[in-house]
Amino acid sequence: MKFLDNLTFGQYVPSESPIHHLDPRCKIACVLVLLTSIFMVRHTTSFIGWGLLLLVVTSFSRLPLRLVVKTAKPVLILALFTASIHIFFTKGTPVFSLGIITVTREGLRMAAFTALRLLFLVLFASFLTLTTKPMELADGLERLFSPLTRFGFPAHELAMMMTIALRFIPTLLDETDRIMKAQLARGAYFDKGSLWKRLKAFLPVLIPLFIIVFQRAEDLSTAMEARCYRGGKGRTRMHPLTWRTSDTIALLGLSLVTALLLIADRTLLP
Repeated sequence: MKFLDNLTFGQYVPSESPIHHLDPRCKIACVLVLLTSIFMVRHTTSFIGWGLLLLVVTSFSRLPLRLVVKTAKPVLILALFTASIHIFFTKGTPVFSLGIITVTREGLRMAAFTALRLLFLVLFASFLTLTTKPMELADGLERLFSPLTRFGFPAHELAMMMTIALRFIPTLLDETDRIMKAQLARGAYFDKGSLWKRLKAFLPVLIPLFIIVFQRAEDLSTAMEARCYRGGKGRTRMHPLTWRTSDTIALLGLSLVTALLLIADRTLLP
């Protein structure tokens, strides 16, 4: 139950911040710049600068820092697992040994580096969904993919599928929470017993959840057909996307900051 409370990915948080008012295409481009730049970082110390950038972006988005950090909690297990692999299997200068297990200085450095990279990737990517409405995100993706339609690429269909998936993440989490509470009221336990018993306890949750997913998918398809949905051809928008000067400034400014961080990573650090 606590795990579900920590899942905020795919949720939109309304606010009157400068980042919320940016064009979704600008925010998608900014996230791609951030994620690409993080993959190019070479030193663990460089993440201090990326942490400061995260605080600045959080301030501009007017979102609680606690909410932003909360988005990384679901990947903590993956980060710890990846870090443990580097700790126990990376060769180098021994720090201490415990039987056949030897922890090296290089392993600890790589473990910290990998975990920080993964966490910052998730944290920066979360701003896209936290500050962008699902429909705006779909329109932005469609406009970005539109040049590929001349080659037969289904830009509208792909954007629609991604938007529906993001839109139903919070809904499915609410349904899961409701089913788990109903099972708890019937005497079920999800945090007691062996691993096999815990997995068996989740079966009464997964089966009705799958049924609900298919029911919602059928209801959605029926509603789209009743509204004569025929794809993106000839479709108009009440609020067309407009690229403004502020979008250009935001994209260029973020690109400049990330470039400076990468230069510092390569020149100022050993």
